[in-house]
This record gives sequence, structure tokens and C-alpha cells, in this order.
Amino acid sequence: MTEVRLGTRTGRWVLAASVLGSSVAALDATVVNVALPAVRRDLGGGMAGLQWIVTGYLLTLAAFILLGGSLGDRYGRRRVFVIGICWFALSSLLCGVAPNVGLLTAARALQGVGGALLTPGSLAIIEASFHPDDRGRAIGLWSGLGGVATAVGPPVGGWIISAVSWRLIFLLNLPLGLVTVLVALRHVPESRDEQMARGIDFAGAILGVAGLAAVTYALIEAPGGHGRGRVLAAGAVGVAALVAFGVTEMRSPHPMLPLEIFRSRLFTFTNVVTFVLYGALGVTFFLFVVQLQTSLGYSPGLAGTALLPITAIMFVGSSRAGALAQRIGPRIPMTVGPLVVGAGLLLLSRVGAGSGYLTGVLPGVVIFGVGLALTVAPLTATVLAAADVHHAGIASGVNNAVARVGGLLAVAVLPAVAGLSNAHGPAAFSHGFRNAEHIAAALAFAGGLIAWLTVRREAPLSEPFVREQHCSVGAPPLRPRGYEVAAADA
Repeated sequence: MTEVRLGTRTGRWVLAASVLGSSVAALDATVVNVALPAVRRDLGGGMAGLQWIVTGYLLTLAAFILLGGSLGDRYGRRRVFVIGICWFALSSLLCGVAPNVGLLTAARALQGVGGALLTPGSLAIIEASFHPDDRGRAIGLWSGLGGVATAVGPPVGGWIISAVSWRLIFLLNLPLGLVTVLVALRHVPESRDEQMARGIDFAGAILGVAGLAAVTYALIEAPGGHGRGRVLAAGAVGVAALVAFGVTEMRSPHPMLPLEIFRSRLFTFTNVVTFVLYGALGVTFFLFVVQLQTSLGYSPGLAGTALLPITAIMFVGSSRAGALAQRIGPRIPMTVGPLVVGAGLLLLSRVGAGSGYLTGVLPGVVIFGVGLALTVAPLTATVLAAADVHHAGIASGVNNAVARVGGLLAVAVLPAVAGLSNAHGPAAFSHGFRNAEHIAAALAFAGGLIAWLTVRREAPLSEPFVREQHCSVGAPPLRPRGYEVAAADA
């Protein structure tokens, strides 16, 4: 395959297709949280319904994202990317016309499958298409432009929700998806891994989905006290499926999750830090915009705008934090960053009725954003560098999946633990929100402690750092297999 150059017409179109694809998924993930109060007013469902709307998407995305990357490598990255976009757009249509929470949750789960197909392909297309001399700059542009899309999503989506309907945020994915497909089919060259081992680990993917789905169901439904036998049965089935998943991955000649990658102590514990930290982030982004609308009376547009400082700080600070970690090692940034995140969450826990934005909301948002900026680039580089170079793509995918599962389980468990399952009215919700943020802060502090105890000062880091914005609310940045970029982006 002929490698394209960034400055050419074809190169610009390839970049545009990748940015559009990743932005469609990123926009949807961020805007849905802003839409939750409007969805509840329209469709009902209570806290459990809101949890399922979020976790339905995370569940299938986490379970299939590794498989999505493997399918692209084997059958063609452009082909799987286009299938993912079409799948995502059609499931968005189902979301937009869903008459109740149950069907909306099912459609969101289908969206997650589409996201798992298109998300790995978005960056893999850049890796496979561009000349090595241009790859670093292309990834930097992909990150920055994707970050802009992620940043404008919540406020613009919030205003759309206020002015028209929450359904429109899903329906807009149809024209966006159509444009992306047309650009990809016309301008993106096809690529695949010709040396990839034969066979796809469908058994592992199915067991992973079944296990996560059953465990998530048990965790969300258990606080209601209804159908105890059904909940216990679901939990048992989920645990058994996850055990079977582990056995399958050990025995499969082409595992979706090669378990030998966890022989690296640094890789394993960096993923533990990812799990607890993104659990804290997941529950915070799930509840915070609801708290702003429920207890402070913010409109969806204002609630989305309130989060903009986080994105701005990430955009400015992530590359600098990466460069700092390159000089002094990742241990201190990966320790201090989660501690700062925890401090920000403690400040956010105080946000309630009567809180002003400048004095009550903004300080916690800023400190939270600073903590994220300190943490994300060193964490991502460390987890990649801890794996063998031949497993770079898998290492990125595993870290992404771990982050999604951390958010999934936190959203499933923490609202009930915090007393939000049966919270009625702004005062009760504020009390539960405060408890949830205290638990989230404890998770962030635990992440910092784990990093301090397990990450060596001299731990290897991938070079150089590209400014990343993909991860501000969802998961760690995706990095390509064998990621090596020149200083062109510096």
C-alpha cells in the first residue's frame, strides 16, 4: 500500500475521516450524560434506568473493543471502520425514537458495539495510511481536533436538548455518519495485517459480554430488593462466564486478551491504577451534570458548559505533563495526579443548592482537570512501555478496555452504595451525590497510593508524547500498534 503524505489532498481526507469517526463516538459519550435528566423526565425509569442508559453502552464497548481492533487488522481497517460507523448511526436512530427506557438501553448497547468497531479503526487508519515522517503530526492533529469536538459536545448538545429535544442528539449522528462513510469510501485506502494469525476469538468476546452483562445486571438491580433469586442467579452466571472467559483466553491459539501480557508487574499495576481512577471519573461524569441540573437548576446547556475548563486544562497541560514524566519518570506524576483528582472531587462533593459557579463549582472543576492533565499522559505512556513492542496495540486496547470496565462497574455500584437508588427530590439527590463523590475521591487517592508503591521512578516511557484529548471523559487515549512517532509533532 502506498503511504500518503499529510500535506496532500488524500492525506487531508484520510485525517478528516478518522477525526469524524472518532468524534461521532466521543460526542455521543459526553452528551448523553447531559441529557439524562431530560430523558428521565420524558421516559421515567428512576436511577436504575439512568444507570442502564450509561452502562448499556459501556458494557458492549468494553467487551468488544479488543475484538473490534482484531477484526480491522484481519478483514480491513477501512471496512470495519465503515461498518462501525453504519452500525453506530443506525443504532443512534433507534436511540432517537426509543419509546421507553428499556428500548433506549438496548439501542445504547447496540451503539457500544458500533463504537467498538469504529474506535480502534479510527487511529489504526492513520497508523496504516500515513508515511512514518507524517504519522506523529497526523496523530497530533487527530487528537487536537477530536479534543475540540469533545469540548464543544456538552455545551452544544445541552443547548440542543433545551431548545429541541434530547432525541435530536442521537438523530444528528445519521448525517454525520453518512458524511464519514462517504469520505472513508472515497478517500481512505484499505489496509490489513497480512501476518496476523488466523482465527478470531469470538468465544472470548461472547463470554466477556455475557459475564459483564450479568454482573452489571446483578449490581444495578440488587439495591431494589426485588427478584432476589434472579439477581443472585445473574451474579452467579456472570462470575462463571468471566471465569470461563479467563480459561478460554489461556487456551485459545488467538486470544482476544493474551494473558501473558500481564506477566509485566508494571503493566498489571498501571492497569489497576487505570481501573480505580476511571471508576472515579465514570461515576463523577455520570452524576455531576445531573447534580447541576437537579439541585442547582442549571439548564442542559449550562451544565455542559460548566465542564469546559476540564477540557481546556487537559488540552494545555497533557503534553507538558508527558514531557515532565519523560524527564523525571512517571512515578511522581502518576502519584500526584490522582491525589489532585481526589482533592478536586472532594471540592465537587460540596456543590449543592445555592452554590455559585465561580466560588462553588469552578474551583473543584479546575483542580479536577489539573489532576487529570497530570495523570493521563504518563499513565498511558507507562502502560504502553511496560508491554513488549509486539504487544503495543494490545496493550493500548487492554488499557482502554480496563478504563471502560472501571467506569462501567463504578456507575453500576456506587449510586446504590451512596444511597441514590431511591433518592427522591433535590435534597436527597444532593446527599447521595456527596456520598458518591467521597467514595470517588477515595478511589482516586487509592490510585495515587498504588502508583507510588508499584511504579518505579525509572520506569520506561514511550517517546515522544503527543497532545491527547481523547480521554477527557471516556477512557485513555488509543495508541497504535508499534507506536513510534518522530519529533515532528514537538
